[in-house]
Amino acid sequence: MKFRSQTLDNGLEVVAECNDAAHSLGVGFFVRTGARDETDEVAGVSHFLEHMVFKGTPRRSADDVNREFDELGAHYNAFTSEENTVYYAAVLPEYQEPCVDLIADIMRPSLREGDFEMEKKVILEEIQMYADQPPFGMDEKIKELHFGEHPLARSVLGSLESVGSLSAAQMQSYFDSRYSPGNMFVGAAGRIDFDALVRQVEQLCGDWSPQSLVREVPAADSQPNFQCVHRASATQQYCLQLADAPASESDDRYAAKLLATVFGDDSGSRLYWELVDSGLTESASLGHYEYLGAGMFFSWLSCDPDEAHANLGRMVDLQAKVERDGFTAEELRQAQSKLKARVVLGSERPRNRLFNVGGNWMQRREYRSVADDLETVDQVTLDDIHRVLAKFPLTRHTTITIGPLEQWPDTP
Repeated sequence: MKFRSQTLDNGLEVVAECNDAAHSLGVGFFVRTGARDETDEVAGVSHFLEHMVFKGTPRRSADDVNREFDELGAHYNAFTSEENTVYYAAVLPEYQEPCVDLIADIMRPSLREGDFEMEKKVILEEIQMYADQPPFGMDEKIKELHFGEHPLARSVLGSLESVGSLSAAQMQSYFDSRYSPGNMFVGAAGRIDFDALVRQVEQLCGDWSPQSLVREVPAADSQPNFQCVHRASATQQYCLQLADAPASESDDRYAAKLLATVFGDDSGSRLYWELVDSGLTESASLGHYEYLGAGMFFSWLSCDPDEAHANLGRMVDLQAKVERDGFTAEELRQAQSKLKARVVLGSERPRNRLFNVGGNWMQRREYRSVADDLETVDQVTLDDIHRVLAKFPLTRHTTITIGPLEQWPDTP
C-alpha cells in the first residue's frame, strides 16, 4: 500500500491509500463541519444539510442521484457527527470515474426551497423519533450536563425549535462558509488510480472558491453532575456516565482505547464479567471517544429498574477499584490482542480503510498505516494506562439515569 496526497490551487486536498491488491475502492468527501461549529440559532443545520445534499444538483435530480449510485452497484451513504460530515461510496475499481463525478456533483447541491421545506418535516420527525427510543435523547443531554457551554455539548440533530425556525437562506449561508475547498478534502482507499483521481477532482472542483475559516477547539471545562429523569413508558432503567478522556490530538488516545477495552468492552471486560455475564444487567459497557480539544469515556448500563441503583453502585465500585489497584499485565495483553484483531479485520475492506485514512487526516492531518497502528498498540504499557487513569479518573463523572424510577435513592 502507498499513501499519496496532493493539494489543488484552491486548497482542496486529495489523499489516498492506494492498494493495487484490493478488489474495490472507497472514496468520499470529508467536510470539517458538525454540531460543534453551529450556533444556537442554526443548531442541527449540519445534519439537515447532509440530507439536502442528496436532493439534487443543477445537473441531477434526487432520483438521478439515487438511480446512478444504484447503477454503479455502490454502497453509499453519509453521516454527520459533532465534528464532521462525510459523504462516501464504495464501488468496483472500474467505476471510479463515474462515482467521483457523482459524489463531486452532490457536493454542490441545488438547495431548493421546496426540497428544504419538505425535508424539514422529515428532520423534525427524526428528532421526535429519537426522543422516543432508548436512551430517549439522554446520550446528548449528558454532554450538555457535563460539558456545559463547550461546543461538544451541542446536539447533532438540533432541537424542534432550532430546526423548525431554520430558513433556507440560513442553510445556504452555512453551506457557503463550511463547504469550501480549504474546509474539506477528498479521501480514497483501495485500488485507486490516484493520478486520474486528482485530474478529475481538479476538473470538477478546481473552480470552487476558497473561504477563510478557523475552528475553535477549546479544552473542556467539565463539571461532574447527576440527574434522574422519569420516563414512565420505559421498561428498563438506563444509566449513562460521561468522564473526561484524552483528546484526538493526544498520544494517550491509544492507552485510553486499551483502558476502555480492559474495563468496559462488551465482551471479556471487567464490566462484562461483573454485570452482564452474571445476569445482573442486560448490558454494560464503556468506550473512548476522541474529539479535537477533548475526549470522553462514555459508560452505558441497562437493567431492571429495581436493580438499577445496586448495579450502578457496582459499576462505580469497579471504577474505584481500578483507580486504586490498576490492571494486570495479562489484561493488557488480552486487550492488545483484541484491539489488533479489530484493526486488521477492519482493514480488509477498502471502505473501512477510507474511514481510517480520512479520520486521521481530519483530526491530525497524518497518515497511519495498519502497521503503524499495530506497532503503537503493542507499545502501550501498563504505566501508560495507569497514567491516563490518574489524569482522567473514571470516578469523576456525570451520570444520567432515565426510566420508570421517579426518584433515585441517593446520588452515587
